Amino acid sequence: MTKPIKAIVSGCAGRMGIELIRAISGSKDFILSAGIEKKHHPLLGKDAGMVAGVGELRVKISEERILENCSADLLIEFTQPEPTLAHLKIAQKRKLPAVVGTTGFSENQKQKLKQIAKTIPLLVSPNLSTGVNVLFFLVKQAVRLLGPGYDLEVIEAHHQLKKDAPSGTAMRLAEILAEARGWSLDQVACYHRQGITGARPKAQIGIQTIRAGDIVGEHTVLLAGIGERIELTHRAGSRQSFAQGALRASLWLINQPPGLYSMQDCLGIK
Repeated sequence: MTKPIKAIVSGCAGRMGIELIRAISGSKDFILSAGIEKKHHPLLGKDAGMVAGVGELRVKISEERILENCSADLLIEFTQPEPTLAHLKIAQKRKLPAVVGTTGFSENQKQKLKQIAKTIPLLVSPNLSTGVNVLFFLVKQAVRLLGPGYDLEVIEAHHQLKKDAPSGTAMRLAEILAEARGWSLDQVACYHRQGITGARPKAQIGIQTIRAGDIVGEHTVLLAGIGERIELTHRAGSRQSFAQGALRASLWLINQPPGLYSMQDCLGIK
């Protein structure tokens, strides 16, 4: 019988971290090796399982330095770009594969991810939900099949506490649209419309953001032609799908050679 994968969850007291611990506690394929939070976090020292509501796991929430020496097979990272890169440097030294759901990386930080991936298996995705990654695939196919006579828009909605906007998922959808049309997203992205804007340019991708209440995550791609439109939408009812996707990605990544991967690679639909 294969031994369970010993996983470190970084950002374990956040919304996604808690959902990951719940998923790990209910999986035969994983055990929680360590739960990491930033220095001075109010839940440091608490049992990670108790915080997640799954009962005692005998794994205390610890500062980031535990990453250097705890027993582990894999790192799952859901924090912010700067701490993520710092944690990945340690994972690189330890030759630990890493699944990263952190969003908001700058172009310079993305280049650093590519460098790290030369020595460890690294899967980075703005959204680890299987459904969202199927949406990525469908959007690409829809643009290709419909041709140039359709306007392209992305609308996303998240809870009031989300820190980055537009979401990483919305930006990936916009990138897919731009790539399918052969455009540079920097040149065609429109994040704001107000006043007398004039007619909509044909080479434009609208990316609109909603922040309200406790919306887990909603993404719609609108492809509008003359006389018809197609709307492709993914709505998350809970974060459970993201956590299950992260574990699916982890099971796949643990057997891969060093390299930079996406959830599309994991699903075989790239």
